[in-house]
Amino acid sequence: MADTFSMTQLAREFDLTSRAIRYYEQEGLIAPSRRGRTRVFSLRDRTRLRLINRGRRLGFSIAEIREILDLYDSRDGERGQLAHFIRKIRERRASLEVQRRDIDAILEELDRVEAACLDQLEAVARSANG
Repeated sequence: MADTFSMTQLAREFDLTSRAIRYYEQEGLIAPSRRGRTRVFSLRDRTRLRLINRGRRLGFSIAEIREILDLYDSRDGERGQLAHFIRKIRERRASLEVQRRDIDAILEELDRVEAACLDQLEAVARSANG
């Protein structure tokens, strides 16, 4: 495996746009070096992009992803990062469970309203024909 990567390589590997990668750099989540005007990404940048991608898929904000990534560099290192990530996962799961219950309740209400509308539509059609 290579020690450095181009933006094109990482964009292809992680199915990201160059714009997204530049945004993550602007947000301080990755820090590529430069060869002239060309960005050169390290193994660390690649790993961080993988973690950023995972965090985004799981619905974490950029700020939450930054917290998780920054913990790796802290005194507790990977242990602290993993413990924090587990807490964030549990929080995210709880939030999604609430959303799922809300969505289920809305779907049930939509079913009731639709059924009432269909009944009313039938009644209107019967009275128009009768």
